[in-house]
Amino acid sequence: MPVTTTSAAIHITPVVFKTFLKHAKRKGIKYKDGDGTVQGWDDILYDEAFHIVKAFIEFGTRNTVESLQAFTNTHVPAPFWCAVVPVKIPLSSCNKAADALIEWFGPDELKHVVGGERWWQIRGLEWIDAEWITEKSFLEDSGHRHHDKLSEEENTILRMEHLDRVMLYVHGGAYFWGSINTHRYQVIRYARKMHGRAVTVNYRKAPQYPWPCPLQDVLAAYFYLTSPPPGSVHKPVHPSKLVFAGDSAGAALCLTMLTVLRDLGIPQPAGAVLISPWVDLTHSFPSVMKNTDTDIIPPHGFIHKPSPLWPVHPKSEGGYTRVIPTKTKPPPQPGHADKLKPDNERLMDQVEQRLQQSADVGKEVHSADLQDPPEDIPPQKDMQREDQDDPPATERGTSEGHEQDGQDDPKYDVVMDFWEPKPPKVLMEDPNATPLELLAQIQLYATTEQLSHPLVSPVLQSSLGNLCPLYIIAGDGECLRDEIIYIAHKAAHPKDYPARPGVLREGRRQKENAEKFQKPTKVHLQVFDDMCHVLTVFTFTDSAKYAYRSIAQFVKHVIDNSSEHLLRNPFPELHRPPSDISGSESEDEASPSGKHPSSKFRRSENAKHPKRPRGPLGSAASEGDRTDVELFRSNEAIAKREVKQGQAEKLPSDASSRTARETSGEDIPAVFMIRERVDVLGNVRPMEPAEEIEALQMKPQEIGIIKERPVRRWLAGQEEWDRKYKRTAENVIRKRKQYEAKAARLLEHAREQGLIHDEVGPVESRQSSAASISSASIGEIEVERRWGPLDLKDENPPPSAIAGRRDTGEAVALLKKTIYHSAPATHRTVPKLKTSDAVRAVFDPEDHPTKPPQQSVSEQQVHAQVIPIHGLRMWQSLVELFMRKSTKQVQRGKKHASSALHSTSDKISGVGKSPSQSDSSATRPN
Repeated sequence: MPVTTTSAAIHITPVVFKTFLKHAKRKGIKYKDGDGTVQGWDDILYDEAFHIVKAFIEFGTRNTVESLQAFTNTHVPAPFWCAVVPVKIPLSSCNKAADALIEWFGPDELKHVVGGERWWQIRGLEWIDAEWITEKSFLEDSGHRHHDKLSEEENTILRMEHLDRVMLYVHGGAYFWGSINTHRYQVIRYARKMHGRAVTVNYRKAPQYPWPCPLQDVLAAYFYLTSPPPGSVHKPVHPSKLVFAGDSAGAALCLTMLTVLRDLGIPQPAGAVLISPWVDLTHSFPSVMKNTDTDIIPPHGFIHKPSPLWPVHPKSEGGYTRVIPTKTKPPPQPGHADKLKPDNERLMDQVEQRLQQSADVGKEVHSADLQDPPEDIPPQKDMQREDQDDPPATERGTSEGHEQDGQDDPKYDVVMDFWEPKPPKVLMEDPNATPLELLAQIQLYATTEQLSHPLVSPVLQSSLGNLCPLYIIAGDGECLRDEIIYIAHKAAHPKDYPARPGVLREGRRQKENAEKFQKPTKVHLQVFDDMCHVLTVFTFTDSAKYAYRSIAQFVKHVIDNSSEHLLRNPFPELHRPPSDISGSESEDEASPSGKHPSSKFRRSENAKHPKRPRGPLGSAASEGDRTDVELFRSNEAIAKREVKQGQAEKLPSDASSRTARETSGEDIPAVFMIRERVDVLGNVRPMEPAEEIEALQMKPQEIGIIKERPVRRWLAGQEEWDRKYKRTAENVIRKRKQYEAKAARLLEHAREQGLIHDEVGPVESRQSSAASISSASIGEIEVERRWGPLDLKDENPPPSAIAGRRDTGEAVALLKKTIYHSAPATHRTVPKLKTSDAVRAVFDPEDHPTKPPQQSVSEQQVHAQVIPIHGLRMWQSLVELFMRKSTKQVQRGKKHASSALHSTSDKISGVGKSPSQSDSSATRPN
């Protein structure tokens, strides 16, 4: 059953009841034992929501990748109280982003690491879907900004122009699911709390459009904002008025985008908010294995029911298995993938070995088929010892001259086309064991050989210094906790957390950046107790309420203050005098207008009655009943105290001048890192010293390594899925052959109809009529569309990329569109669709006789005919319900506290009075 609202509800409903019963039992045990500790699970709303999200993601793994993508990329109307305007980022912005990446990579890395410069620029749509978002109440009066020649939506964009705080939000979803629809409700809250506007971008996703396709699209969004193409309604957004923000994969894309801008000398935004960034796709940190039970990530990672798209190898066949004991000696070393760009010596060694073994067996031998004599394959400890004593060619530090000598060899480029990296080896826990070899691609986003690239796993950047101020958030219960803590410290301390030497030798920019960017990046790191991955999803929790407020204050601070001011202090908590927060920005989730009806009551009650200490079992009328603004103010004072007590990290400065500045009422200067933990009530406390944090004790050579435990966990799930979906996998293989036949027929008929392209010429008998046929076509050549699926000569796209495939429905749809409807500039003609193909398309649910076929669900939103109530809207409604219940709990707590304090006051005032006095005072009118 595909992922639909109904199927998801069927799967999740039992989880709701089971969670309720377990919650009641757990709370009962705590009450009986007199356990007064406060945990995130004590909140029934969080407990239920956590298990609902976890169950949904787990349910997604029981379906195909395309099914999950279609569900989460279905267009859902925005709430009526918000101003949401869809826009299209044009190909001109996409091309500008592509040029930036081409410059960053350089021709050599493009060819050998990325697989070329064309395939990742190919897309189905002529644009990228995006949205402008803000509160309707923030719009300027229509009379001041209305233009008769513009549409209502364009006029709405103009009415946002006065909001100079802009957030570019990049949604998460493990790089392959999610959309602007799944995250719209969160982005609306950001826009409301920071009193500004936001832009979200529906970037292309893996595995159809793997790395670096998503990176190109988010860069295109940046250029669209800062350098609007002709015809854009909005004015250029200055980088100093812009903040990047994202969650999970989206946060990692933001961080990667920052490093690209830094390296190319392009202005960076004022700051960036990274929520649970996924920065290590090799899963080399301990929390990946330790925190499975307390996180929403599936236990075996993102494995899926087979489909024509994924996995690349749906079943074991022809001797193929996903993981095997290694059959060759190093290189690569245990824990490493092989080089995508080898030196000359290594290249010649493989050529000789493959030619020799091909002659021995009488057929072509690929690198994955290479075998050394079993007796020559040592255990892991001996492999590592040999590497230390005599590093293999791929790991030796070669000089620039030696590298250049190999590339100057006229045979190098010819032989390089013959090169295939050997399968990655897994680092085993038992040093006496024989390492495993990975034959399957583990991550959907990139090939295993690409996982250690710094633009795939930013934790392996040689330096994260010289970036704009960062506000980084993690949940203590999430699997990515350790890598997030590490990346924050790596940014703030570039010299103390270097990349391992092998990574530095692999890229030109890695070597340059390690020396060039040593200025500490200013970082505010907060780790939230008991919270899971992307805690901001659970907007009704105290933790999330504080996080939203803190994010809003960070955005306002870095945008509203000058760059000189931010050099002195990028942290709003250290701003002096404290920044204003209007009453309308307080707790606002219970009503669409953004103003809570009881906010005035709460403020007046807070002024009259101070908070009481929390009771032994977390009763109402506690400090947990504070608003987000109150929490921020309280934590603001704690941050100042941390600085005074030396618990924040400061740059060296003259003590006397520092004291003078602090006493003069200016910001507290010279702080470059604030490290905090946040409890479930939203209260901060200093983080323990770095020496006590496990993740920060890891050595550089332990990071970005493929380790045994994560691989075995993934393999156990994948093998279970292989058994469960054996027949499905067999059907997938048959289906792929059908698509390949369909693509071949499509190309043959296009040639007959007059398609002219350098790689595909027309049929001889039809060349003379090509021009007339082309003039009768319904499509056109898009000058800004640089490349199409027929332009991949000498390119080597990843195996999952639909630009280079013909065996999936989405690949065929992409091919058809770029031939008959929106051809790239490399096509000379756009042929007319053959009548028989048009008739066939009428009966094909994946095709259309006159319109372009629906493009990949990883790129194009699904517009359902009827959406009585989509699952995404149900989740939004559920969150709103939880917010109302949470707000009511706060109100009840306030009233309870007020009543208790009045009662206590009356009792105190009655002490020493005679009974008659007490009685008379009780009857006195108020």
